[in-house]
Amino acid sequence: MTIDVTTSGLVLDEQAQSLLFREARTANAFTDEPIGEETIRTIYELVKWGPTSFNQQPLRVVLVRSPEAREKLVEHMIDNNKEKTRKAPLVAIMGADTDFHENLPTQLPFLPNAKEMFFSEYAVREDNARLNAALQIAYYIIGIRAAGLAAGPMSGFDAEAVSEAFFPGGKHKALVVINIGKPAPNAWWGRLPRLEFDAVHSVV
Repeated sequence: MTIDVTTSGLVLDEQAQSLLFREARTANAFTDEPIGEETIRTIYELVKWGPTSFNQQPLRVVLVRSPEAREKLVEHMIDNNKEKTRKAPLVAIMGADTDFHENLPTQLPFLPNAKEMFFSEYAVREDNARLNAALQIAYYIIGIRAAGLAAGPMSGFDAEAVSEAFFPGGKHKALVVINIGKPAPNAWWGRLPRLEFDAVHSVV
């Protein structure tokens, strides 16, 4: 059964809904307009409030600005992603810190023994880091859209090689590369379909 759902029950106005979700799409081409440090700082100051389990905040970000670093990253992208990564105004490598637990004493002060109690095993930390960094990456994409920019998130790259090149020390794992900028006129592919409510939800 299909039910006509309006947006009247949402607090966010129609324009904001479209900016963040309905009209927003993965960008494949960008204008040459640069993305300054202040813009990224503003985005982070918004998205850092997104929830993570145990307030663990494992996301670590490398902003790739220099031509040398850009070419080093492009080397590890799959062919279809090389040129758009080379041309994007800004590229961010999003990684997960598997030693996030070292920050828990200050980030979870009401549970001072959480580090030892829950995260002493590396496998547990890695699973938590990947899941919660992925949540933070999703918040980051919404934040980029909220700034009036477009995001081009990609998983098509050699994650091990990128981790080694940009996250030295082995404690951070590259998960997603995001191209960031103002969308060019030809930035979008056609809107792809989404699953309907009943295909996703069940009631018990």
